[in-house]
Amino acid sequence: MAGLMSRASTVVKAKFSKMLDKAENPAETLDYSYEKQLELLQNVKRGIADVVTAKKRLELQETQLQQSVVKLDTQARQAVAAGREDLARQALERKSGLQQQLQSLDQQSQQLEQQQEKLVASEKQLSAKVEAFRTQKETIKAQYSAAEAQVRIGEAATGIGEQMADTGLAIQRAKDKTEQMQARASAIDELTTSGALEDFTSDQTELDRELGQIASQSQVDDELAKMKAEIGSGDKQKELQQ
Repeated sequence: MAGLMSRASTVVKAKFSKMLDKAENPAETLDYSYEKQLELLQNVKRGIADVVTAKKRLELQETQLQQSVVKLDTQARQAVAAGREDLARQALERKSGLQQQLQSLDQQSQQLEQQQEKLVASEKQLSAKVEAFRTQKETIKAQYSAAEAQVRIGEAATGIGEQMADTGLAIQRAKDKTEQMQARASAIDELTTSGALEDFTSDQTELDRELGQIASQSQVDDELAKMKAEIGSGDKQKELQQ
């Protein structure tokens, strides 16, 4: 039972694979693959744009922090000059905290820079591959179209294509029906001539037609005898004149 099911499964898979192969259009498959590659390339470009945007935000934060550091440094000097060491200490402590934030932002900026460089390199490689695939895709599509056209022309010329086979069958059926109709027409003519078929479109019976034929034949015999008599009398007159 298991072996039978396995063979049945193999047959189904084979038929399904054949159906898919027949339905598959290489041009459509290649175009779909190309679209997916373009989507991937677009995602990489969006990633680069996101990284650059993040870097710009960090640069703005760094600029603001640097301005705050300069301001706090100035305030600390002013406090020292005024004899307010306590205020100077507060300003310097805040300055130290901002400088630590600047170091962290600088590290983050360097990481984003490295990530951007990797993404840009990947984008260039992927873009080159996509362009190469596009060229190859169009070449394969052109080759497939040419081969397909050649196959169709060859099938049409040799008559092995499905359409030409259908056309040949249609011609043969038409010939058979024509011969059948001709034979039927010939049979009807023969039966009608022999009198085996009665003409229902006429108001004469078979007896009327036979009597008509007899009368017609009698008339022909009378006219023929009259002609013979006339011709014979003409010949006698000629002999008398001589």
